[in-house]
Amino acid sequence: MMFKLWATIIKDVRILLRDKVGILLMFIMPVALVIVVTSIQNSTFQFMNKNKLLLLVSNRDTGKLSPQLIQAINNIGMFKVSELPKGTDSAGINTRLHSKEAELAIMIPADFSVKVSERAKASANKALKSFGLEGDSIKANASDTNPISMYYNPVLQEQLRLSVQGALRSALQLVESRETLGDLYMSINDKPLPPALEKEMLSSKTVINQIPTSRGSDRQVPNATQHNVPAWTIFAMFFIVMSLGGSVVREKVSGSYIRLKTMPTNYLVGLASKQIVYLGVTMFQALVIFTIGVWLFPVMGLPALNIPHDVLGLIVVTLFTGWCAVSYAICIGVFAKTQEQANGFGAVSIVILAAIGGLMVPSYVVSGPMKALVNFSPLHWCIEAYYGLFLEGGKFTDVLANIIPLIGITLLLQAITVIGLKRKNLI
Repeated sequence: MMFKLWATIIKDVRILLRDKVGILLMFIMPVALVIVVTSIQNSTFQFMNKNKLLLLVSNRDTGKLSPQLIQAINNIGMFKVSELPKGTDSAGINTRLHSKEAELAIMIPADFSVKVSERAKASANKALKSFGLEGDSIKANASDTNPISMYYNPVLQEQLRLSVQGALRSALQLVESRETLGDLYMSINDKPLPPALEKEMLSSKTVINQIPTSRGSDRQVPNATQHNVPAWTIFAMFFIVMSLGGSVVREKVSGSYIRLKTMPTNYLVGLASKQIVYLGVTMFQALVIFTIGVWLFPVMGLPALNIPHDVLGLIVVTLFTGWCAVSYAICIGVFAKTQEQANGFGAVSIVILAAIGGLMVPSYVVSGPMKALVNFSPLHWCIEAYYGLFLEGGKFTDVLANIIPLIGITLLLQAITVIGLKRKNLI
């Protein structure tokens, strides 16, 4: 039996080496995909964290508070403010945004300073009355104030747009609070609020510490590499359906199954051989991609991949991921009637499973009916196991809850494959 298995393994290796296109898809494409996607996402992180968004400002106000608002926006550190000529209207802003001069712009209305001052005095008077003191009888209606208009390019993502809106609201709140405090101090002390006291009252001294959760004592800040390399390694493993699925179809079409039935062997030996050979291929894929993440990425200016401390756990997770990928590819090959069917359905289904499983969009943002489909994607359990090791610093025992469903899906694929072979009288 071992001799037959060894001979079949040699045969499958030779068939694999003759499939130049398959080898290209299994190695060159995933490596290029990992490098390109990681570079783009890292550039996005750099843009959000280090670069500043160009913000065009059309200031139609002539009072003292609009310059304070512009200065407050500048101090946020998120924007590079560029003031437009006085009198620039909405049409002028639209023209500049359409010409890609910037992605964002705001218009400060002409009555900004007056209305904010009125609101500040009204708020100060309410505070004085609550203290039992008399204030000026000034009423301010927020609805009378023309709003600050924010213009944005429609290509700007909603998440970034909401972040910008929150930052602008913070700057506006700072201006209004400064004006209210100044009115209160003037009413009580009959002199302006000292700048040093104003700064002390308005500045926040509370520091926010960002601490990533970790199962171990070593906390590492996740980066684009830690997210993308495991995800696209899984994608590369499952993409062997293009080579392995097509190989199974070719053997069916060429009559290899029928010839094997006339020989003193069992095609299950052939299935075992294919699984061993292509499991080795998936392990080599992971080794190549992880090596690139560790050694090549720093040379390219990208964050290096940090290998988990539990290396044995990483190997075991990779083995189970590869086994599931091989089982899926063989199952596709058994039921496909032509090589085109195997390649077409295999490729499209992997992309769909990757999208559902959290490789393209994080699974925690999925809601509604699609949430229930997440658990049916084997790639979901693979990526959760990898993230438990790479991002959370866990051990194999910590990701065992993800491995068990993965094994269940793999065994189900194996059973479906055997049933399909029997129904087609191939074994």
